[in-house]
Amino acid sequence: MKTLYLLVPLAPLAGAILAGFFGKILGRTGSHVVTILGVAISFVLSVLIYQDVQAGNVFNGAVYTWMESGGLKLEIGFLIDPLTVLMMLVVTFVSLMVHVYTIGYMAEDPGYQRFFSYISLFTFSMLMLVMANNFVQLFFGWEAVGLVSYLLIGFWYTRPTAIYANLKAFLVNRVGDFGFLLGIALIAAYAGSLDYATVFAKRSELAAMTEVVTGWPLITAVCICLFIGAMGKSAQFPLHVWLPDSMEGPTPISALIHAATMVTAGIFMVSRMSPLFELSDTALSFVIVIGAITTLFMALIAIVQTDIKRVVAYSTLSQLGYMTMALGASAYSVAIFHLMTHAFFKAVLFLGAGSVIIAMHHEQDMRRMGGLRKYMPITYATMLIGAIANAGLPPFAGFFSKDSIIEAVHLAQVPGAGFAYFCALAAVFVGGLYSFRLIFFTFHGKERFREPAHDAHGHDAHHGDHGHHGPVEPHETPKVVTVPLILLAIPAIASGWLIGTVLYGNWFGTSLTIAEVHKGMATMAHEFHGVFGMMAHGVTTLPFWLALSGAATAWYLYIVRPDLPAVIKQKSGVLATILEEKYGFDRFNDWFFAGGARLLGRGLWKGGDQVVIDGVMVNGSAAAVGWISGLVRLFQTGRIYQYAFGMIFGVFALLTFWFARA
Repeated sequence: MKTLYLLVPLAPLAGAILAGFFGKILGRTGSHVVTILGVAISFVLSVLIYQDVQAGNVFNGAVYTWMESGGLKLEIGFLIDPLTVLMMLVVTFVSLMVHVYTIGYMAEDPGYQRFFSYISLFTFSMLMLVMANNFVQLFFGWEAVGLVSYLLIGFWYTRPTAIYANLKAFLVNRVGDFGFLLGIALIAAYAGSLDYATVFAKRSELAAMTEVVTGWPLITAVCICLFIGAMGKSAQFPLHVWLPDSMEGPTPISALIHAATMVTAGIFMVSRMSPLFELSDTALSFVIVIGAITTLFMALIAIVQTDIKRVVAYSTLSQLGYMTMALGASAYSVAIFHLMTHAFFKAVLFLGAGSVIIAMHHEQDMRRMGGLRKYMPITYATMLIGAIANAGLPPFAGFFSKDSIIEAVHLAQVPGAGFAYFCALAAVFVGGLYSFRLIFFTFHGKERFREPAHDAHGHDAHHGDHGHHGPVEPHETPKVVTVPLILLAIPAIASGWLIGTVLYGNWFGTSLTIAEVHKGMATMAHEFHGVFGMMAHGVTTLPFWLALSGAATAWYLYIVRPDLPAVIKQKSGVLATILEEKYGFDRFNDWFFAGGARLLGRGLWKGGDQVVIDGVMVNGSAAAVGWISGLVRLFQTGRIYQYAFGMIFGVFALLTFWFARA
């Protein structure tokens, strides 16, 4: 089986190498064939490994030892258990659909082969991350997905906005990764190993230790440092600012990286580290509060966005907040379950948004859309499924996982759980509102795409890279785009029906650890009476009616009274401005970090470069040489009588010195 385990990540890597280095020889068709074949092999093997794990076979071992230093082994190894295979299936299936979709979406792009190489390389990196059995390989996969996301976000490198976005993503993730690396260093220092099993076996000893520098309980320091890494990778407040701007990349990577895989790496990592997090209520409290803030406040921004991809991006932030709240409530299996269902319905929304963008000649502003339902029936149907699932309405997948999170947070006993429960409920209403606002604004109502575009002053606007040029005649996209949408829409409906098996059937086994004092999941298991029982009970609960109210509000505002949103915005005044400015985080970062960097750069240029380097070191040394040369020139005149006088003066000075010594 070890050979099969190796082939899972190496097959996409082989496709990436072939498309990247030999893309010109293979051509467009050859490049997408080798990369799709690599990911397809990986998916099929993941299914076979899943069946093997279901039969009770798990694997935890090293593939090879990279280096050994002072008893600390740095290894490449695999941990194959139910948690790993679930992530493998999600990553490979969504990646396969995105690869196929890309054939249609990137058909006219000159960087076609390069794009396929990048997304296949990303799949390899993500698989190495989720299959790791030690912190070295985890960190390798962690950094590799960050690097490839940098390349993909800035794929259209001639656009200044894309370059700004990928640099922003890179820098923000470095902030989180500093905490992540510090947490790994603490584990290496105190546990003496970087192997998961060894570290988890020593967790009781680690819980009794105190961190020397800060005086904190060691386990709390380790968990908070690790979670800071998750905050960067999974875009949690306040390290969330990179994800909306990353929409500058092509739409397929939005579905692959920012819905199903990379941004969920932090959720997976904390779940894998559950044996450590369960020993620190302080860390769990920190996690649940950060998740709560992200859930509600990012959802509020989504209701004022007009770029179709950014609406989905802020929705992703909110859903990641839900997963994080579940982690803080010790409901790790619920977080992973929502990770799975979210991967499907959010991939549908992102790829559906890409289908709309293709049909609208690369227009992304929903104010330039409307009435697309009759032109794009397949895209409309699949995006409607994604929106219903995202809003958490039964019987779609999002209902089962989101309701389970809300219940887990309600039962949580850590500090901050009450605040988190309020945020979770409020975000349900907002989620219903922004989900159906996207559907009604884009596919229903007046056909605004036939109207001339206007800027803020009412003049004809000239659209740039994201705008259309001339009249738009929308049309349904090719099958290579719509078939992946349909295939992803199926699990967006039905994957939630696996709740009994995944959450309450001991499916994860020993992959996840929950302390006995955290009884939320046990209570939920006792109260679970099947899929239909959960749906019947769900329609009587507050979250269902909040989601339905949000959808009804969107229907009234954008179908019945489409004039009201402008009035509400005008009446809201500063509140609308705060949301449109995204709470001022981007302005603050530009002023404090970018502005501070500019001031520091100017100071180094003026003071360091011009004064110290040019003034003192370069010009100063030249001036010193000139002064010394001028002084020496007084004695080197070429006149014989001056040299004779100098010799007589020298002899006189030496005799005087000699007689004085005598």
